[in-house]
Amino acid sequence: MDCKKDKNQLNCNCTYSCGKKGVCCDCIAYHRNLMQLPACYFPDDIEKTYDRSVSTFLETVQKRGPIWN
Repeated sequence: MDCKKDKNQLNCNCTYSCGKKGVCCDCIAYHRNLMQLPACYFPDDIEKTYDRSVSTFLETVQKRGPIWN
């Protein structure tokens, strides 16, 4: 299976500088090991805080609804 890095980067809102941008499988594995969610689960203003915690995700969804739709 080929990675669709170029296509993935079009929808990636992550502002952190790392080598995983657009390589979703690596990004998800990295954040899962830290008990976090990747940037794409957060609206841009929350993503910029770099707080990828599940609690921040849940608080955001409770306040804003399903923000990824």
